[in-house]
Amino acid sequence: MLNIVDVHTYYGDSHVLQGVTLGAASGAVTAVLGRNGAGKTTLCRSLAGLTPARTGRVVFDGVDVTRLSPHQISAAGIGLVPQGRHIFPSLTVQEHLAIAERVGRWDVQKAFARFPRLAERRHNRGNELSGGEQQMLAIARALVGNPACIVMDEPTEGLAPALIADVGTLIRELAHEGTSILLVEQNAAFAVEVADYVHVMSKGTIVHSSEPRALWENDDIRTQWLGLPKH
Repeated sequence: MLNIVDVHTYYGDSHVLQGVTLGAASGAVTAVLGRNGAGKTTLCRSLAGLTPARTGRVVFDGVDVTRLSPHQISAAGIGLVPQGRHIFPSLTVQEHLAIAERVGRWDVQKAFARFPRLAERRHNRGNELSGGEQQMLAIARALVGNPACIVMDEPTEGLAPALIADVGTLIRELAHEGTSILLVEQNAAFAVEVADYVHVMSKGTIVHSSEPRALWENDDIRTQWLGLPKH
């Protein structure tokens, strides 16, 4: 579904992504893990066209989208749940979803059914929502665009444990329905629970790729690249 081939991305002269290559299979959850500053958010921005790759290729469903604009990439079927949520403070919940809605399996009413708290807050503006409500809205906004692939950048950041569990359930449901998920996370324990395959990024490169259990049981990888204690 999504193939990233030798992608190099810069901010000015700063070389952030240094030859990233990975794939995300159709209907699977593919996780990218790494510490702060590893380049994970830059990868998301490159996939969404917000910080385009200078060299390399991003191929989605057989189409090279590397040089497309963000709205063209969105229209091609890649949705983004950005780190920090990026909710518009002056728009209501209903307006956020109405603007993003495209014809497909998910619509505003289905999003409200899946996130009852958003239905209750449909007339509240973005700056009137809690952090958890904003994260729900960021995910719902991506869903109503009916993408074939959703890139999620730190979707559990700042959430209470109950909400983290709900996000995990939703990710598994989406994958079961055929949506591809690229999950970019610092919360490794969460990611290995929901992912079908994991990549570890450090200093703009992929340093490890495996099934989740193999990563979790490898103390050297856990400590060196993720800063986690040994078992």
